[in-house]
Amino acid sequence: MNPVLCTCIRAACGVALAAWSAFAMAFPDKPVTLVVPYPPGGATDTVARIMAKGLTQRLKQTVIVDNRAGAGTVIGAGAVAQAAADGHTLLISSNTTFTVNPALKSKLPYDPLKSFESIGVLGSSPLVLLVHPSVPAQSVADVVALAKARPGKLSYASFGNGTTSHFAGEMFKLMTGADIVHVPYKGSAPAMQDLIGGQVQLSFDTNVAAIPQMQAGKVKGIAVTALKPSPSLPTLPSIAQAGYPDYEMVPWITIVAPRGLNATARTALGKAFADTVADAGIRAELQKVGVDVAYEPPAAYDERVTRELPRLRAYVHKAGLTVD
Repeated sequence: MNPVLCTCIRAACGVALAAWSAFAMAFPDKPVTLVVPYPPGGATDTVARIMAKGLTQRLKQTVIVDNRAGAGTVIGAGAVAQAAADGHTLLISSNTTFTVNPALKSKLPYDPLKSFESIGVLGSSPLVLLVHPSVPAQSVADVVALAKARPGKLSYASFGNGTTSHFAGEMFKLMTGADIVHVPYKGSAPAMQDLIGGQVQLSFDTNVAAIPQMQAGKVKGIAVTALKPSPSLPTLPSIAQAGYPDYEMVPWITIVAPRGLNATARTALGKAFADTVADAGIRAELQKVGVDVAYEPPAAYDERVTRELPRLRAYVHKAGLTVD
């Protein structure tokens, strides 16, 4: 073959290969879907919409919030676990999905470590023990005394079977001896609506959902579920401080992708996440709605799951809890 022709062919192939490689490695090349495993209007949905705004700006692609509620986050999480591992489908959720559900349920359509990889941990949003304004209680001791005086007559709302709020309620019952009835909802928003309406007397919900309703006087905050008061609710004591030092249930929030991302997608998503959380305006919005913002890199997710899941499984076994 003519040497000049060979050189031209090689050059053309090189250009074509470079163009194909650039195309193949481009990320994102279409809108990104951020799945929220709860209905619109709840705590996780609120956080997701704040994060989606920041990620859209940095990824130069629209990040669409997609609410897929049900089964204590299992429906949304299962859908993302089955999605293509190309970075265009993400899940935002708390340890309800990644440690509480696996501790409580023997059959799940995902594995917290094998199915997902994190692009970053956002921070935490401690739960708050809330009561309807008509409930004559101002402290944890008051709630416990009232529950013991009216066994089985008080009910508490959670945002679903197998969620952190359900776990928090059952821990509260076990440690205090309070006889209260669990009423699960399909998300924080409907649970809060019924607490405000007086259909249930108590609730365990996130700072994000609780703060605006407390400020409006529609519900009363009694205590937080962290070991010490939350920066976003500094005047509320913790349940641990109220005489139950082992009591702790703090939801931490992360965004994950199906495990198996290529290096380009992983790097782009990780940088966009870190830059979004570092943005002063985004942080202020998150803190305003009750998130204790504390960025952690993707590896922190695996470390958290590995550390927390065995502890919760041991607690479930001790308490005899099950939602299967």
